[in-house]
Amino acid sequence: MTDKLKVPAAEKPIDNRGAVDKAFSLLRCFSDHDANGIGVSELARRAQMSKTTCHRILATLVANGAIERAGDVYRLGPLCFELTHTTGSLKKEVVGEVLTPYLAALFEQTRQTVHLAFLQGTQVIYVNKLFSIKRIPAPSRIGGSAPAYCTGVGKAMLAWDYERTESVIKAGLTSWTENTIVDPNKLREELVRVRVEGVAYDREEITPGLTCVAAPIFGRNNVPIAAMSVSGPTATFNPEMYVQALRRTCKAAGKAAITFQRAQEERRKVGQ
Repeated sequence: MTDKLKVPAAEKPIDNRGAVDKAFSLLRCFSDHDANGIGVSELARRAQMSKTTCHRILATLVANGAIERAGDVYRLGPLCFELTHTTGSLKKEVVGEVLTPYLAALFEQTRQTVHLAFLQGTQVIYVNKLFSIKRIPAPSRIGGSAPAYCTGVGKAMLAWDYERTESVIKAGLTSWTENTIVDPNKLREELVRVRVEGVAYDREEITPGLTCVAAPIFGRNNVPIAAMSVSGPTATFNPEMYVQALRRTCKAAGKAAITFQRAQEERRKVGQ
């Protein structure tokens, strides 16, 4: 009787990458189509590492702001945007420096939590935030990001940008709460309403118990360069009360931004 030849089972390749290499592997797993986040299993598959290792490294990246956790999914964090943002760019100067005083003015008028943000890809980036004493847990933080489709500031800008809206829809509409708009046609209808009324609402679409109203800040050619919002706890916050102050402040902020842009261009011409 002849013994059968035993074929050894294929051994799993040993991962000799160091912690830093593995961290960079995870960061490279994200693309423009993953703005709404990726689960651990998919990240581990893309980075070719075990879920246990993936969990451990993600925790470190989250602690350092390189990645953000939103429920069961992860997305690039504020540190990545800070490192890739061009220092001294016109947009940073306009949004960060010229518009911030108007955010302070809006806070003085409303005494509610106010945000200033701009669009980057399919996300909104929060440039500044002033808190009301009536705080409520929210995913927004200075330098942080959030999906544009389920935030007031995001919808306020998307309403004037058809191509970006379609990119957002293509990336996928993830449900953050039971009120999040995840149907593409309903989102398009919502943005038409925003364009007609000039203001956008977030009625517990990204965080339960949080309601906000937002308006765009227009630069030249009637293109939004940023947006501001006023928010508060749903139980006591009436967003319609703040529409006039919001519109008035955003209009003044837009005029200041246009004046600043023109002045910068004139300086560059003189310097040439």
